[in-house]
Amino acid sequence: MKNIKVLMLSLLTMLLFVFSAPKAVQYKVDPSQTKVKWIGQKVTGEHYGSVNITTGFLSVEEGVITGGTFSLDMTSIVVEDLGGMMKKKLEKHLKSEDFFGVEAHPTAKFVITKVYRQGKEKNEYKVVGNLTIKGITKELKFPAVVEVDKESLKAKATITVDRTEFNVRYGSGSFFDDLGNKTIYDEFILEVELSAKVSA
Repeated sequence: MKNIKVLMLSLLTMLLFVFSAPKAVQYKVDPSQTKVKWIGQKVTGEHYGSVNITTGFLSVEEGVITGGTFSLDMTSIVVEDLGGMMKKKLEKHLKSEDFFGVEAHPTAKFVITKVYRQGKEKNEYKVVGNLTIKGITKELKFPAVVEVDKESLKAKATITVDRTEFNVRYGSGSFFDDLGNKTIYDEFILEVELSAKVSA
């Protein structure tokens, strides 16, 4: 009889936990309303453009992001500060093996592993996750501003990426000597404006 009471109490405790635990809400990224701008800098200036996000999902519990995955179409890399043949030439070069090798690695991926609040405002967060480019995965940490309601989610972040960690070494002064004004800085920047809606 005692064992039955213990069993019933355990089952009741489990049921209470299941029904009282906050449920994660899934938000689906809207690629048409999401912008990913890249900025690459060199000794003599900079170039910038965009790359498309193809899919993305975020998990939210009690208004706080708890996880997420995103995919970028690396074949969609576009140069926006140049025109004509110079634009086409740079786009082709960025997609080549010198840089992102999109034929062999058409997709980049980011997986959120942890999010925690930082700063004075409730919508300021530190995001931690794993970025995969050219089949190489490295951890990234960056600040983000996130606005969440029952129907939608919007986020902004500026992310600094060291390309050499992903075996993108073309024009890097860290690996090649005497590059002079042809040196391309190791770090590039991603400026992200993300929009998502509750998944049906």
